[in-house]
Amino acid sequence: MDGYKLFRRDRQGRRGGGVALYVRECFDCLELDDGDDRVECLWITIRWKASKADITVGVCYRPPNQDEEADKIFYKQLGEVSQSLAFVLVGDFNLPDICWKYNRAERKQSRRFLEHVEDNFLTQLVSEPTRKGTPLDLLFANREGLG
Repeated sequence: MDGYKLFRRDRQGRRGGGVALYVRECFDCLELDDGDDRVECLWITIRWKASKADITVGVCYRPPNQDEEADKIFYKQLGEVSQSLAFVLVGDFNLPDICWKYNRAERKQSRRFLEHVEDNFLTQLVSEPTRKGTPLDLLFANREGLG
């Protein structure tokens, strides 16, 4: 797209899939390389001019059948990048059993996800269903006004 830089992380080992992010060319961006292709995540820091705080943006896809080892890798990455003063995370996390209104879940993997959201001081901002009656596509931020 004209006027935008494309950042992408293609799915490894299979055709199709992956994550991508377009950022306006006027922004100075740095892709943070995690060096691990077992999770489909892309992490970008957008540098603001006039000494305002940088913002880190994450785009993730978590397959419904992702194993606990891949979840651990994701949580490690999340813990590192969420230390940014301004952090936004978007993606499809495929955890339909989470009740975001009460921050509860039935499955162990979903409860672990909720723990890491809380540990990293993230607020989930999607309140309406996005697919099949549940909010699967989510938006998180660590400060008000970022979503």
